[in-house]
Amino acid sequence: MIANRGIYHEGWYACTTPPHGPWILNAPLPLPDKYNWELYDLTKDYSQSDDLAAKMPAKVKEMQKVFDQEAKKYQVYPLNNDTFARALAPRPSATAGQTVFTYSGVLPGIDSGLAPQYLARSFTITAEVDVPEGGSDGMIVTEGGRFGGYGLYILKGKPVFDYNMLSLAQYRWASPDALAAGKHTIVYDFTYDGPGIAKGGTGVLKVDGKEVDNHKQPNSIAFLEVSDETFDVGVDTRSGVNDDDYQVPFAFTGKINKLTFNMGQPQMLPPDKKGAAAADAKVND
Repeated sequence: MIANRGIYHEGWYACTTPPHGPWILNAPLPLPDKYNWELYDLTKDYSQSDDLAAKMPAKVKEMQKVFDQEAKKYQVYPLNNDTFARALAPRPSATAGQTVFTYSGVLPGIDSGLAPQYLARSFTITAEVDVPEGGSDGMIVTEGGRFGGYGLYILKGKPVFDYNMLSLAQYRWASPDALAAGKHTIVYDFTYDGPGIAKGGTGVLKVDGKEVDNHKQPNSIAFLEVSDETFDVGVDTRSGVNDDDYQVPFAFTGKINKLTFNMGQPQMLPPDKKGAAAADAKVND
């Protein structure tokens, strides 16, 4: 809401005037307590065409007090209008600092804030799966979707790792051979070309200890995952990372016995490390 506010009370409506159109990205904004307020008597002015704020400043203050009471009651504070910077601010997380993640079975719809954080770092995904007679297809693990993210899946029996670079490019690793029935270990290992953000790296796809695909990608997502997607194990919800390969939900037809993420440390430049440390200290204060 970029700190825009409104409150209805006993026929009256008070609201802040948006400082600019929300489509004007990253434009400077006043502090939240410096926004201009408007006032309307909805019993006489349903379309809010007659702003009474200048004529009735005492009523404006009364309505602001009501807003303040309701905001405290429903935990609206603190207000923040940092726009894009707000999206990057650290938040409390049950997995903050965790470097090893283990899953099994089917786990859809995990919030990205609780998923393995893979941007600007090296990582390894290891999937131990059972393939039934006749072969298997489907998603092993994914985060993101049509506008950016990754997926490790089996397509027509062949293991694939796909990295969707914000829909600008698809970086893809694939095995030339289909998996036979039985137990298999699929590994995708990514070595990041840091330090710094949005760097590329080298991906290696292995099946049962044998390297099946190895090549570089020139860049990667810089700061933030696609905000309206989730982390899914054994299925893909919302949208897929590569519509040319599959359609959601693309449930895995085999069995995921164990899925492990081993995450390296973030590879940031010294100024970025300093800024990240300051942000972490602020959120933990």
